[in-house]
Amino acid sequence: MSKLPELIIGDLKIYPPIIQGGMGVKISLANLASAVANEGGVGTISAISGGFSQGPTDRADLENQLKEQIRKARTMTKGVLAVNILVALTNYENLVKISVEEGIDIIICGAGLPLSLPKLVEGSKTKICPIVSSGRTAEILCKNWINKFHHAPDALIVEGPMAGGHLGYSFEDLAQEPPLIKLEDVLAEVLVVAKKYEAIAQKKIPVVAAGGIFDGKDIARMIKLGASGVQMATRFVCTDECDAAMPFKQAYINSKKEDIMIINSPVGLPGRALRNTFLDKAKAGEIKFKCGFQCLRTCVPAQSPYCIADALINAARGDLDNGFVFCGSNVYRMDKIVSVKHLINELVTEAELNY
Repeated sequence: MSKLPELIIGDLKIYPPIIQGGMGVKISLANLASAVANEGGVGTISAISGGFSQGPTDRADLENQLKEQIRKARTMTKGVLAVNILVALTNYENLVKISVEEGIDIIICGAGLPLSLPKLVEGSKTKICPIVSSGRTAEILCKNWINKFHHAPDALIVEGPMAGGHLGYSFEDLAQEPPLIKLEDVLAEVLVVAKKYEAIAQKKIPVVAAGGIFDGKDIARMIKLGASGVQMATRFVCTDECDAAMPFKQAYINSKKEDIMIINSPVGLPGRALRNTFLDKAKAGEIKFKCGFQCLRTCVPAQSPYCIADALINAARGDLDNGFVFCGSNVYRMDKIVSVKHLINELVTEAELNY
């Protein structure tokens, strides 16, 4: 048995080298994030941590709720905490600033290229870790940050096509079973980019593999391929500490492989989800809604079949008749609810046996 390496992001030492992926809306909040951080991993709070009141104070509501979640998590752990913030959010910059003000350890950004992120964290100790889906996007981001801000990413998270939620690939690429693009290949591309910019910036840029990582064997395999750690989200839904309602967790446990589908999200990105009556009705154009708050820049309410914010909030609360569940490609392998401690011990034991 070989001990896994630490994941080192700047002055942060993380063991086991596992980042719990951010899951919104209201799936990964203070309870889950603090439990993961207490076991040595990175606990991630979704920046979309609250509901939408369909009124003019929505952005302030979301920002205040994020602040509350970070503060709550800090009372529950002394471990490493991150916030996951979608670049596509209309109040993205404010959410970044709040996270920095609250002393968050790491900001993870996806759903767009966070080209201005170094400027937003200037003067702070907060680490910035963008999510990329190709060597090309990693190159664009690193070049931009170095040239404009003299700041290389503190880590790069490579999200492959088997991940859950909104994905940085085309619908056509994802509709293949299995997808034509492989995480292993994208990881290799990004490792080359990271090495190039490590030399330029004179700093280590760890690369973290994400998307379809399910067990300890997967963790060991990714680290052998050059990853410094992994990010996992789906596995953490079926834990006692996950902030989602029980019907949401049960949907994972009851799922079959054939239930998984790729959807065209109203926000202009494809996503992986579990088929249910709500999604069938949405496809048939049977859902009516009125948008009072455009939470994402990429959403065009007049052309959307449903409000994704409302749908995800309803699902997190357990109302799956009026919402749906995002999931990773291995969701059908979930069969029980365990504690975060139990899950991480299981993952680490298996990973070390295979490393």
